[in-house]
Amino acid sequence: MPHLQFEINRKVDPEVKEKFITSVLKIFGDVMQTDTSHVAVSLREHDDGNLSLGRTNYQDPICLMNLDIRAGREIEKRRQLATEYFILVNTLFNIDKENQYVTFTEHKGEDFHLIEKYLKGWVANDKPVPD
Repeated sequence: MPHLQFEINRKVDPEVKEKFITSVLKIFGDVMQTDTSHVAVSLREHDDGNLSLGRTNYQDPICLMNLDIRAGREIEKRRQLATEYFILVNTLFNIDKENQYVTFTEHKGEDFHLIEKYLKGWVANDKPVPD
């Protein structure tokens, strides 16, 4: 169960949040070639001053992304995902691309558990959770 975590130091309207979550899932499914029924997304909103990125000024709008994914995607796919998320965050949250940071953490499929089962290793166009 990939867990895509986004932390920002600003507040966002509920309709923007919904558009963001929907877009995050679509981008992930398209780029990573997988169904998204097993994907978790967290959006954490912090007050000014509660997040820091070394290359920014204190209290600049920033976004920190930690993307826990199943191992197996080549660097080009991970880079494409990061780049598309940079653009999305800039577009919806008005956070400069230079003020964003992505960290990928890769896990074996068996590290992700749903009530029905644990996941297997990633294969292109998989659907880990059957209908």
